[in-house]
Amino acid sequence: QVQLVESGGGLVQAEHSLTVSCAASGSTFRSFFMGWFRQAPGKEREFVAGISLSGATTFYADSVKGRFTISRDNVKNTVYLQMNRLKLEDTAVYYCAASNRVGRNPTDFGSWGRGTQVTVSS
Repeated sequence: QVQLVESGGGLVQAEHSLTVSCAASGSTFRSFFMGWFRQAPGKEREFVAGISLSGATTFYADSVKGRFTISRDNVKNTVYLQMNRLKLEDTAVYYCAASNRVGRNPTDFGSWGRGTQVTVSS
């Protein structure tokens, strides 16, 4: 288990950028596959991006590919999600999560943060 705390959410205009962060406690951060998910009101939680243990391999949902970038710093125990060219439909609560295996399904992930709200306005 690892404790996760997201930060950096807020209100941003469409087509602008925002970076959210997720700080992990414990010395085992580098042993987890990390993912970002989001959940909009009335919708299911969906996979946004994932990153391998070393950071060398990344995965993205088609809806964010080319606009979002996931990265990690295994010294700072932090994973980031840089979001560019934001759209109204990107509005959601963004969660980071840790898993013992590569996956895109929320059930693959055993540790979750509480989320940070990202609201995109026109």
